[in-house]
Amino acid sequence: MTEQPPPAEYRIEGLAHLSGATVRTIRAYQDRGLLPRPERRGRANVYGEAHLTRLRQIAGLLDRGYTLASIKELLQAWDAGLDLGGVLGLVAEIDGPWTDEEPSRLSRAELDAAFGGTSDETAIAEAVALGVLERVPGRNDEFLVPSPQELAVAAELHSAGVPLRAISGHLREVRGQVEHIAARFLDFTTEHVFQPFLDHPPTGAEAAEAAALVRRLRPLAQQTIDAELARAMRTLATRYLRHHLSDARPAETRRPTDVVAAVEPVSAPRPETDPAAVCEEVLLPADAVRAVRALVGQENAAAFIAAAAHREVQARTMDALAAGGSGPAPSGTAAGTASGRRADGLSAEEDDQGHPDGRP
Repeated sequence: MTEQPPPAEYRIEGLAHLSGATVRTIRAYQDRGLLPRPERRGRANVYGEAHLTRLRQIAGLLDRGYTLASIKELLQAWDAGLDLGGVLGLVAEIDGPWTDEEPSRLSRAELDAAFGGTSDETAIAEAVALGVLERVPGRNDEFLVPSPQELAVAAELHSAGVPLRAISGHLREVRGQVEHIAARFLDFTTEHVFQPFLDHPPTGAEAAEAAALVRRLRPLAQQTIDAELARAMRTLATRYLRHHLSDARPAETRRPTDVVAAVEPVSAPRPETDPAAVCEEVLLPADAVRAVRALVGQENAAAFIAAAAHREVQARTMDALAAGGSGPAPSGTAAGTASGRRADGLSAEEDDQGHPDGRP
Protein backbone atom coordinates (compact mmCIF):
# COMPACT_ATOMS: atom_id res chain seq x y z
CA MET A 1 0.00 0.00 0.00
CA THR A 2 1.44 3.34 -1.09
CA GLU A 3 1.85 5.83 1.67
CA GLN A 4 0.44 9.31 1.08
CA PRO A 5 3.01 12.09 1.27
CA PRO A 6 2.59 14.36 4.26
CA PRO A 7 0.63 17.56 3.57
CA ALA A 8 2.71 20.52 2.56
CA GLU A 9 3.48 23.02 5.28
CA TYR A 10 4.86 26.53 4.90
CA ARG A 11 6.16 29.31 7.02
CA ILE A 12 4.75 32.71 6.07
CA GLU A 13 7.81 33.60 3.99
CA GLY A 14 7.51 30.42 1.93
CA LEU A 15 3.77 30.95 1.47
CA ALA A 16 4.44 34.47 0.26
CA HIS A 17 7.01 33.22 -2.24
CA LEU A 18 4.72 30.57 -3.70
CA SER A 19 1.59 32.71 -3.85
CA GLY A 20 3.18 35.93 -5.12
CA ALA A 21 1.73 37.89 -2.20
CA THR A 22 3.84 39.77 0.31
CA VAL A 23 4.08 38.82 3.97
CA ARG A 24 2.32 42.08 4.83
CA THR A 25 -0.54 41.28 2.42
CA ILE A 26 -1.01 37.79 3.91
CA ARG A 27 -1.30 39.25 7.39
CA ALA A 28 -3.75 41.91 6.13
CA TYR A 29 -5.92 39.19 4.56
CA GLN A 30 -5.96 37.34 7.89
CA ASP A 31 -7.04 40.50 9.73
CA ARG A 32 -9.88 41.03 7.19
CA GLY A 33 -11.11 37.46 7.56
CA LEU A 34 -10.20 36.54 3.97
CA LEU A 35 -7.60 33.98 4.99
CA PRO A 36 -7.88 31.41 7.78
CA ARG A 37 -5.51 31.76 10.68
CA PRO A 38 -2.45 29.49 10.56
CA GLU A 39 -1.89 26.60 12.92
CA ARG A 40 0.20 27.54 15.91
CA ARG A 41 3.04 25.15 16.76
CA GLY A 42 5.10 26.34 19.64
CA ARG A 43 6.39 29.71 18.61
CA ALA A 44 5.85 29.19 14.86
CA ASN A 45 2.84 29.71 12.58
CA VAL A 46 2.30 26.95 10.03
CA TYR A 47 0.32 27.36 6.79
CA GLY A 48 -0.94 24.62 4.48
CA GLU A 49 -2.24 24.02 0.94
CA ALA A 50 -5.64 25.49 1.84
CA HIS A 51 -3.97 28.82 2.53
CA LEU A 52 -2.08 28.74 -0.75
CA THR A 53 -5.25 27.86 -2.67
CA ARG A 54 -7.18 30.67 -0.98
CA LEU A 55 -4.46 33.24 -1.80
CA ARG A 56 -4.57 32.21 -5.47
CA GLN A 57 -8.37 32.50 -5.48
CA ILE A 58 -8.16 36.02 -4.03
CA ALA A 59 -5.54 37.05 -6.60
CA GLY A 60 -7.70 35.74 -9.46
CA LEU A 61 -10.79 37.61 -8.25
CA LEU A 62 -8.79 40.82 -7.77
CA ASP A 63 -7.55 40.54 -11.36
CA ARG A 64 -11.19 40.35 -12.50
CA GLY A 65 -12.01 43.62 -10.76
CA TYR A 66 -13.63 42.41 -7.54
CA THR A 67 -13.15 44.44 -4.38
CA LEU A 68 -11.89 42.82 -1.18
CA ALA A 69 -15.33 43.28 0.39
CA SER A 70 -17.09 41.43 -2.43
CA ILE A 71 -14.37 38.75 -2.44
CA LYS A 72 -14.99 38.17 1.25
CA GLU A 73 -18.71 37.63 0.61
CA LEU A 74 -18.01 35.25 -2.27
CA LEU A 75 -15.55 33.22 -0.23
CA GLN A 76 -17.95 33.02 2.70
CA ALA A 77 -20.66 31.74 0.36
CA TRP A 78 -18.18 29.29 -1.07
CA ASP A 79 -17.22 28.06 2.39
CA ALA A 80 -20.93 27.69 3.26
CA GLY A 81 -21.30 25.28 0.35
CA LEU A 82 -23.39 27.48 -1.94
CA ASP A 83 -23.29 26.75 -5.66
CA LEU A 84 -20.94 29.27 -7.24
CA GLY A 85 -21.03 27.70 -10.69
CA GLY A 86 -23.23 30.51 -11.99
CA VAL A 87 -20.94 33.15 -10.53
CA LEU A 88 -17.89 31.56 -12.10
CA GLY A 89 -19.77 31.31 -15.39
CA LEU A 90 -20.49 35.03 -15.22
CA VAL A 91 -16.82 35.73 -14.57
CA ALA A 92 -15.86 33.57 -17.56
CA GLU A 93 -18.39 35.44 -19.72
CA ILE A 94 -16.96 38.82 -18.74
CA ASP A 95 -13.39 37.61 -19.26
CA GLY A 96 -14.25 36.17 -22.68
CA PRO A 97 -13.30 37.78 -26.00
CA TRP A 98 -15.07 41.04 -26.89
CA THR A 99 -14.34 40.70 -30.58
CA ASP A 100 -14.54 37.98 -33.21
CA GLU A 101 -11.08 38.89 -34.49
CA GLU A 102 -8.49 36.14 -34.14
CA PRO A 103 -4.85 36.92 -33.24
CA SER A 104 -2.21 35.96 -35.77
CA ARG A 105 1.54 35.51 -35.99
CA LEU A 106 3.86 37.49 -38.19
CA SER A 107 7.49 36.92 -39.06
CA ARG A 108 9.97 39.79 -38.95
CA ALA A 109 10.35 39.62 -42.72
CA GLU A 110 6.58 39.82 -43.24
CA LEU A 111 6.37 42.75 -40.84
CA ASP A 112 9.12 44.66 -42.65
CA ALA A 113 7.48 43.97 -46.01
CA ALA A 114 4.14 45.31 -44.76
CA PHE A 115 5.81 48.61 -43.89
CA GLY A 116 7.79 49.31 -47.03
CA GLY A 117 10.53 46.72 -46.73
CA THR A 118 12.66 48.64 -44.26
CA SER A 119 13.42 47.65 -40.68
CA ASP A 120 12.75 50.19 -37.92
CA GLU A 121 13.69 49.00 -34.44
CA THR A 122 12.32 52.14 -32.78
CA ALA A 123 8.94 51.69 -34.46
CA ILE A 124 8.83 48.01 -33.45
CA ALA A 125 9.62 48.87 -29.83
CA GLU A 126 6.82 51.47 -29.90
CA ALA A 127 4.38 48.93 -31.37
CA VAL A 128 5.30 46.44 -28.63
CA ALA A 129 4.81 49.11 -25.96
CA LEU A 130 1.35 49.88 -27.39
CA GLY A 131 0.42 46.19 -27.53
CA VAL A 132 0.02 46.23 -31.32
CA LEU A 133 2.78 43.60 -31.41
CA GLU A 134 3.79 41.05 -28.78
CA ARG A 135 7.15 39.34 -28.77
CA VAL A 136 7.11 35.54 -28.89
CA PRO A 137 9.36 34.15 -26.13
CA GLY A 138 12.48 32.60 -27.58
CA ARG A 139 11.71 33.84 -31.13
CA ASN A 140 13.34 37.14 -32.07
CA ASP A 141 12.07 36.87 -35.65
CA GLU A 142 8.38 36.36 -34.87
CA PHE A 143 5.59 38.44 -33.34
CA LEU A 144 2.08 37.81 -32.08
CA VAL A 145 -0.46 40.28 -33.50
CA PRO A 146 -3.47 40.59 -31.14
CA SER A 147 -5.43 42.62 -33.72
CA PRO A 148 -4.41 42.00 -37.34
CA GLN A 149 -7.00 44.60 -38.38
CA GLU A 150 -5.32 47.32 -36.33
CA LEU A 151 -1.91 46.45 -37.78
CA ALA A 152 -3.38 46.46 -41.32
CA VAL A 153 -4.74 49.99 -40.74
CA ALA A 154 -1.30 51.14 -39.64
CA ALA A 155 0.27 49.60 -42.74
CA GLU A 156 -2.26 51.35 -45.01
CA LEU A 157 -1.65 54.70 -43.35
CA HIS A 158 2.11 54.24 -43.72
CA SER A 159 1.79 53.34 -47.39
CA ALA A 160 -0.27 56.53 -47.85
CA GLY A 161 2.65 58.57 -46.52
CA VAL A 162 1.99 58.84 -42.78
CA PRO A 163 5.21 58.50 -40.71
CA LEU A 164 5.31 55.64 -38.23
CA ARG A 165 5.86 58.02 -35.32
CA ALA A 166 2.74 59.98 -36.28
CA ILE A 167 0.74 56.74 -36.47
CA SER A 168 1.86 55.76 -32.95
CA GLY A 169 0.97 59.18 -31.56
CA HIS A 170 -2.43 59.07 -33.25
CA LEU A 171 -3.11 55.60 -31.81
CA ARG A 172 -2.24 56.77 -28.30
CA GLU A 173 -4.64 59.69 -28.62
CA VAL A 174 -7.46 57.59 -30.08
CA ARG A 175 -6.95 54.88 -27.47
CA GLY A 176 -7.36 57.34 -24.63
CA GLN A 177 -10.59 58.68 -26.12
CA VAL A 178 -11.97 55.20 -26.79
CA GLU A 179 -11.15 54.05 -23.26
CA HIS A 180 -13.11 57.03 -21.96
CA ILE A 181 -16.08 56.02 -24.14
CA ALA A 182 -15.82 52.41 -22.95
CA ALA A 183 -15.79 53.54 -19.31
CA ARG A 184 -18.89 55.68 -19.89
CA PHE A 185 -20.68 52.74 -21.55
CA LEU A 186 -19.82 50.48 -18.61
CA ASP A 187 -20.99 53.09 -16.11
CA PHE A 188 -24.23 53.46 -18.07
CA THR A 189 -24.98 49.73 -18.28
CA THR A 190 -23.94 49.16 -14.67
CA GLU A 191 -26.36 51.83 -13.46
CA HIS A 192 -29.32 50.74 -15.56
CA VAL A 193 -28.78 47.00 -16.14
CA PHE A 194 -26.41 45.34 -13.70
CA GLN A 195 -26.99 47.28 -10.48
CA PRO A 196 -29.50 44.70 -9.09
CA PHE A 197 -26.77 42.03 -9.26
CA LEU A 198 -24.07 44.06 -7.51
CA ASP A 199 -25.46 44.78 -4.07
CA HIS A 200 -25.14 41.16 -2.89
CA PRO A 201 -23.44 37.92 -3.93
CA PRO A 202 -25.66 36.73 -6.79
CA THR A 203 -27.37 33.38 -6.68
CA GLY A 204 -26.72 30.87 -9.43
CA ALA A 205 -29.89 31.96 -11.26
CA GLU A 206 -29.01 35.65 -10.99
CA ALA A 207 -25.48 35.02 -12.20
CA ALA A 208 -26.81 33.09 -15.20
CA GLU A 209 -29.20 35.97 -15.99
CA ALA A 210 -26.37 38.49 -15.72
CA ALA A 211 -24.17 36.37 -18.01
CA ALA A 212 -26.95 36.33 -20.61
CA LEU A 213 -27.19 40.14 -20.38
CA VAL A 214 -23.44 40.43 -20.93
CA ARG A 215 -23.75 38.36 -24.10
CA ARG A 216 -26.60 40.57 -25.35
CA LEU A 217 -24.94 43.89 -24.53
CA ARG A 218 -21.40 42.99 -25.57
CA PRO A 219 -21.76 44.01 -29.26
CA LEU A 220 -23.79 47.15 -28.55
CA ALA A 221 -20.85 49.37 -27.64
CA GLN A 222 -19.05 48.67 -30.91
CA GLN A 223 -22.24 49.03 -32.95
CA THR A 224 -22.92 52.41 -31.34
CA ILE A 225 -19.41 53.67 -32.01
CA ASP A 226 -19.50 52.40 -35.61
CA ALA A 227 -22.77 54.25 -36.28
CA GLU A 228 -21.69 57.48 -34.58
CA LEU A 229 -18.28 57.49 -36.26
CA ALA A 230 -19.93 57.06 -39.67
CA ARG A 231 -22.30 59.94 -38.89
CA ALA A 232 -19.47 62.20 -37.73
CA MET A 233 -17.32 61.40 -40.78
CA ARG A 234 -20.25 62.06 -43.10
CA THR A 235 -20.85 65.42 -41.42
CA LEU A 236 -17.26 66.59 -41.12
CA ALA A 237 -15.35 65.07 -44.05
CA THR A 238 -16.83 67.29 -46.76
CA ARG A 239 -16.37 70.40 -44.63
CA TYR A 240 -12.75 69.54 -43.87
CA LEU A 241 -11.92 68.75 -47.49
CA ARG A 242 -13.47 71.96 -48.77
CA HIS A 243 -11.65 74.02 -46.18
CA HIS A 244 -8.24 72.49 -46.84
CA LEU A 245 -8.67 72.46 -50.61
CA SER A 246 -9.57 76.14 -50.45
CA ASP A 247 -6.45 76.88 -48.40
CA ALA A 248 -4.36 74.86 -50.86
CA ARG A 249 -5.28 77.04 -53.87
CA PRO A 250 -2.57 79.40 -55.19
CA ALA A 251 -2.73 82.79 -53.48
CA GLU A 252 -3.41 84.63 -56.74
CA THR A 253 -6.53 82.54 -57.39
CA ARG A 254 -8.01 83.01 -53.93
CA ARG A 255 -10.67 85.57 -53.13
CA PRO A 256 -11.23 86.93 -49.64
CA THR A 257 -14.88 85.96 -49.98
CA ASP A 258 -17.03 82.87 -50.34
CA VAL A 259 -20.00 82.72 -52.70
CA VAL A 260 -23.32 82.10 -50.95
CA ALA A 261 -26.71 81.79 -52.65
CA ALA A 262 -29.11 84.22 -50.97
CA VAL A 263 -32.47 82.55 -50.35
CA GLU A 264 -35.71 83.84 -48.89
CA PRO A 265 -36.38 82.98 -45.20
CA VAL A 266 -39.10 80.37 -44.83
CA SER A 267 -40.89 82.46 -42.19
CA ALA A 268 -41.42 85.41 -44.50
CA PRO A 269 -42.10 84.21 -48.08
CA ARG A 270 -42.46 86.82 -50.80
CA PRO A 271 -44.90 86.67 -53.68
CA GLU A 272 -43.56 84.97 -56.76
CA THR A 273 -43.97 88.24 -58.65
CA ASP A 274 -41.56 90.00 -56.34
CA PRO A 275 -38.26 90.44 -58.22
CA ALA A 276 -36.36 90.20 -54.96
CA ALA A 277 -37.48 86.58 -54.63
CA VAL A 278 -35.02 85.56 -57.32
CA CYS A 279 -31.92 83.86 -55.89
CA GLU A 280 -28.67 85.66 -56.49
CA GLU A 281 -25.03 84.99 -55.68
CA VAL A 282 -23.71 87.35 -53.03
CA LEU A 283 -20.04 87.70 -52.05
CA LEU A 284 -19.46 87.62 -48.31
CA PRO A 285 -16.26 87.56 -46.22
CA ALA A 286 -15.01 84.00 -45.93
CA ASP A 287 -14.44 84.20 -42.16
CA ALA A 288 -18.04 85.36 -41.64
CA VAL A 289 -19.38 82.51 -43.76
CA ARG A 290 -17.31 79.96 -41.84
CA ALA A 291 -18.55 81.38 -38.54
CA VAL A 292 -22.17 81.06 -39.66
CA ARG A 293 -21.60 77.49 -40.86
CA ALA A 294 -20.06 76.58 -37.52
CA LEU A 295 -23.09 78.08 -35.77
CA VAL A 296 -25.99 76.64 -37.77
CA GLY A 297 -24.43 74.03 -40.08
CA GLN A 298 -23.66 73.98 -43.80
CA GLU A 299 -27.24 73.27 -44.88
CA ASN A 300 -28.69 76.22 -42.92
CA ALA A 301 -26.00 78.84 -43.59
CA ALA A 302 -27.63 80.51 -46.61
CA ALA A 303 -31.05 80.69 -44.95
CA PHE A 304 -29.53 82.12 -41.77
CA ILE A 305 -27.66 84.84 -43.66
CA ALA A 306 -30.75 85.73 -45.68
CA ALA A 307 -32.89 85.90 -42.54
CA ALA A 308 -30.35 88.11 -40.79
CA ALA A 309 -30.23 90.47 -43.78
CA HIS A 310 -34.03 90.58 -44.00
CA ARG A 311 -34.29 91.38 -40.28
CA GLU A 312 -31.80 94.23 -40.68
CA VAL A 313 -33.79 95.68 -43.59
CA GLN A 314 -36.96 95.55 -41.49
CA ALA A 315 -35.21 97.27 -38.58
CA ARG A 316 -33.96 100.06 -40.84
CA THR A 317 -37.45 100.45 -42.31
CA MET A 318 -38.92 100.93 -38.82
CA ASP A 319 -36.19 103.45 -38.00
CA ALA A 320 -36.95 105.37 -41.16
CA LEU A 321 -40.71 105.40 -40.44
CA ALA A 322 -40.10 106.54 -36.87
CA ALA A 323 -37.94 109.37 -38.18
CA GLY A 324 -40.67 110.49 -40.60
CA GLY A 325 -39.56 108.52 -43.65
CA SER A 326 -41.79 106.44 -45.86
CA GLY A 327 -39.85 103.30 -46.64
CA PRO A 328 -36.59 101.43 -46.28
CA ALA A 329 -33.69 103.72 -45.72
CA PRO A 330 -30.41 102.16 -46.81
CA SER A 331 -27.32 103.08 -44.93
CA GLY A 332 -26.00 106.47 -45.88
CA THR A 333 -29.37 108.04 -46.82
CA ALA A 334 -30.83 111.00 -45.00
CA ALA A 335 -33.46 108.88 -43.30
CA GLY A 336 -30.85 106.33 -42.27
CA THR A 337 -28.75 109.11 -40.74
CA ALA A 338 -31.76 110.62 -39.00
CA SER A 339 -32.54 107.30 -37.35
CA GLY A 340 -29.24 107.49 -35.55
CA ARG A 341 -28.73 103.68 -35.86
CA ARG A 342 -25.08 102.72 -35.69
CA ALA A 343 -23.28 99.83 -37.33
CA ASP A 344 -23.72 97.73 -34.16
CA GLY A 345 -27.52 97.99 -34.40
CA LEU A 346 -27.98 100.43 -31.47
CA SER A 347 -29.32 103.95 -31.79
CA ALA A 348 -27.59 106.77 -29.97
CA GLU A 349 -30.42 106.92 -27.41
CA GLU A 350 -30.20 103.15 -26.83
CA ASP A 351 -26.48 103.43 -26.28
CA ASP A 352 -26.84 106.22 -23.72
CA GLN A 353 -30.01 105.11 -21.94
CA GLY A 354 -30.48 101.44 -22.81
CA HIS A 355 -33.80 102.12 -24.64
CA PRO A 356 -35.13 104.98 -26.84
CA ASP A 357 -37.87 105.93 -24.36
CA GLY A 358 -35.56 105.82 -21.35
CA ARG A 359 -36.65 102.37 -20.09
CA PRO A 360 -33.81 100.15 -18.79
